[in-house]
Amino acid sequence: MSGAGGRVRRGSGGRLLGPVPPERPAACLVPVYRDGKGVLRLVLVVRTPGGIHGGQLAFPGGARERGDKTLVETALREAEEEIGLPREGVEILAELPPVRTLVSRYRIHPFLARVNRPAAWRLQPEEVEGVLEPSLEDLLRKEARGEDERRLPGLPGPLRFPFVRLGPHKLWGATLRIVAPLLPRLKAGEWPL
Repeated sequence: MSGAGGRVRRGSGGRLLGPVPPERPAACLVPVYRDGKGVLRLVLVVRTPGGIHGGQLAFPGGARERGDKTLVETALREAEEEIGLPREGVEILAELPPVRTLVSRYRIHPFLARVNRPAAWRLQPEEVEGVLEPSLEDLLRKEARGEDERRLPGLPGPLRFPFVRLGPHKLWGATLRIVAPLLPRLKAGEWPL
């Protein structure tokens, strides 16, 4: 039994779980802006409850659709749909390294973007419960870092995951894997922000 590229999933005790599903292309915008006091902030969404990513912190984004000519277009479309971020208020600064999700099998292409924050976010209620705008310093605080154990659907046994606490929320998983290598680069001023 083989999946994409001849790979199969194995459960506990080496039991075959079936073919590894192919990865699906996805993209997200990593919006950053300076607030009225000059503080650098990132924009995260809180996903609505339910579904495989329900309740998680994420960047606005999603799967590439047939009409999307490029992955940048996917990221811009999703940001406009999910939080009402108009494309004309977005400047793409860099394409960041892609990350893979463990369970939902996405290969996410993140795009760092300087944005003009709208006066109010327009949330897509089916997908987005809220918006968080942590400062760079909030994300860098050592005391906000931790690790916990999670069981993910389709994976054998619990796994340990690092997180950053943001109020009652935990930033973890693919979103943290996008953010973690980005933080020192933002702090060093690699891009004009």
